[in-house]
Amino acid sequence: MSDTMKNTGLFALVGGLVLITGFVQSWNAAILIVNMGLISAIMAIGVNLQWGFAGLFNIGIMGFVAIGGLATVLVSMPATPGAWDAGGLGVFGALLLGAATVAGAIQVRIRMAPGRWRTVALLAVLIGGFFIFRAVLDPAVYAVEQINPAATGYLGGLGLPVLVAWPVGGLFAAGVAWLIGRTALGLRADYLAIATLGISEIIIAVLKNEDWLTRGVKNVIGIPRPVPYEIDLQNDPGFVETAAGLGLDPVTASTLYVKFGYGVLFLIVLLIVLWLAQMALKSPWGRMMRAIRDNEVAAEAMGKDVTGRHLQVFILGSAVCGIAGAMMTTLDGQLTPGSYQPLRFTFLVWVMVIVGGSGNNFGSVLGGMLIWFLWVQVEPMALFVVHLITAGMAEGSAVKAHLYESAAHMRLLTMGVVMLLVLRFWPRGLIPEK
Repeated sequence: MSDTMKNTGLFALVGGLVLITGFVQSWNAAILIVNMGLISAIMAIGVNLQWGFAGLFNIGIMGFVAIGGLATVLVSMPATPGAWDAGGLGVFGALLLGAATVAGAIQVRIRMAPGRWRTVALLAVLIGGFFIFRAVLDPAVYAVEQINPAATGYLGGLGLPVLVAWPVGGLFAAGVAWLIGRTALGLRADYLAIATLGISEIIIAVLKNEDWLTRGVKNVIGIPRPVPYEIDLQNDPGFVETAAGLGLDPVTASTLYVKFGYGVLFLIVLLIVLWLAQMALKSPWGRMMRAIRDNEVAAEAMGKDVTGRHLQVFILGSAVCGIAGAMMTTLDGQLTPGSYQPLRFTFLVWVMVIVGGSGNNFGSVLGGMLIWFLWVQVEPMALFVVHLITAGMAEGSAVKAHLYESAAHMRLLTMGVVMLLVLRFWPRGLIPEK
């Protein structure tokens, strides 16, 4: 069997699984799986750019995804009435003071000769700047958070179309990646992994605790949509008539229409990202990145700037993850900082890349779709199997209750089994790198 036929068969298998879900469960569930699978595929491509192209072990993926989610709030949500007048300018000024403090410390370190006086000057700039920063920030934050805290209590956003937030999410994530990369990319692979995980935790902690920015764990709800609302479709006589002609009730038809609209938008973004990633892979830049990945010493001996190229690909991969994060928050319709669990979902994205095929962009797409399908459907499958096994057991049986409670844990077990099987029989992934 040729590679083309095999790869086509693998994608057809995933498509068949989605169709079975639509016929057996519901088409709403099937399309939702497809939508999240498309977002997962974009995340997997971002990680594949870093790991598959350059060998960078980044386990801070959720931090960049969260930055993308934050972009949807800052770009698309309306500004909170009175928040900027109450404390917005103070917050903005405090952030400028913080940046000026850091810049001042850098200048002191550069311009002064090493010694006791440089240390004293650095401490004076940092400590003095911190106290001034807090003196300006705290009253401004308190004033903002006191504005209708049950419903708002944060600055809000710019009120722009939510689609604008998707590329902005990528830019935000790229900026954070530049800051991280400037300090962490000189580290060895294992230390880089620890650094990226720690920074990811810091980002998520900021989102959870800075209510003036994201409402913290109270969540930002009502993020604008790029597609119509179901209730508007249900009140549209033309839509109701069309749904009736298709044999659908207005409620089901409206939910299917909305989910399908999201799916079209996500597919367009995925195709653009995939095309760009493929062009990069086939370009001289892509060949250089793989040469650096395979042998950094030889590439550096040929005059290649290894650290600079690592920074480039780290920024690009993080930007793609930021775009995916903005898309995911848009689909959810809310920003929930408490839902970003770095180890859990970072592990899932890495499984997608490894199972699909590290270094192959189409493998990342396949892995994203397949692993997300399994992540969603394993628990219902496990409940079905448990129901068959325990059909003859008496009600109230301790064994029966234990089996039902254990069904939810089948997700992680299945991910581990899939990883073991792929690494044993297809160690380079289902669609390996050529």
